[in-house]
Amino acid sequence: MQTPEFWKSRGFISTFLLPLSGFYYLGSILRQKLSNPIKLDVPVICVGNLTAGGSGKTPITLALADTLKKAGKNPHIVSRGYGGEQEGPLRVSPSHHSAHDVGDEPLMMALASSQSTPIWISKNRVNGAKAAIKDGADIILLDDGFQNPSLQKDLSILVVDNKIGFSNGRLIPSGPLREPIHNGLKRADAVFVIKQPNDTINEELSDVFTGKEVSSVIITPADETCLSRLINKKVFAFAGIGYPQKFYDTLANLAVDVCETKDFPDHHRYTEGDLNKILSLAKEMGAGAIFTTEKDFVKIPDKFKEAISYLPIRAVWDNPQFINSLLSKLTGTT
Repeated sequence: MQTPEFWKSRGFISTFLLPLSGFYYLGSILRQKLSNPIKLDVPVICVGNLTAGGSGKTPITLALADTLKKAGKNPHIVSRGYGGEQEGPLRVSPSHHSAHDVGDEPLMMALASSQSTPIWISKNRVNGAKAAIKDGADIILLDDGFQNPSLQKDLSILVVDNKIGFSNGRLIPSGPLREPIHNGLKRADAVFVIKQPNDTINEELSDVFTGKEVSSVIITPADETCLSRLINKKVFAFAGIGYPQKFYDTLANLAVDVCETKDFPDHHRYTEGDLNKILSLAKEMGAGAIFTTEKDFVKIPDKFKEAISYLPIRAVWDNPQFINSLLSKLTGTT
């Protein structure tokens, strides 16, 4: 879905939908209260958020996997595989699976990690985690599993975008929240705030996170050479993510001349018609390059990939000592 504009403020439409948010609240409370989480034989780290739409969970999940591997662990990432048709449990193989099979984010993670970190998809998180353990995982990383109560978590991390925050602070459908902020924070062991290199953490967010372990994370290009293709060129950018403006802001912060943008709904499946339209619009605007996100690029047919580039990104810890300390109890290292 495309992120509704009315989620940004508490206007008429948001207020009109508040009664439906009440039903959503009751459903989320009952789901947590009636659950009986299963305890696994290996630690489970959950990376999630409180809002619908992208907040930066995927690059953080991959960065945590790299940090754990450097500590001598063998983490496997388990995802629901949103948007994919396979039920799982299934280990993602970029050479055999498409985004249509396993979902765009799991396929993107598998490509980004070059299979150094196994990625699993499973509609049933318990079955997915057990399959990963059978395959040798000694730590499970749950990608976007914060509201899923089926597994007992040993460490729960909330990811929040410094600029977007919690938008209007209301529950779905009148706002983006999957659950009330105070409820989510009670279950969180730490909060990671995604921000730009020179920004400080939003004061309003700092007040909300009082008493919680908080660290900032910076999202940077994973491949600096790709930026050389953007120098002195007008760039047409498009994205089908929760908050496309985040991608455009990233390009702008890299001094890229973005001449035009085109938004698509989150997890959008691109048709040839969509892509031909993009090529036509870029030509009309005199763009010298067309860029999108990694998540979008994995869904583009090969015949269009020569004309479209993507910006690979990675998460960089603002405070590596904090991360190492947070993980030390699970890794047995100091």
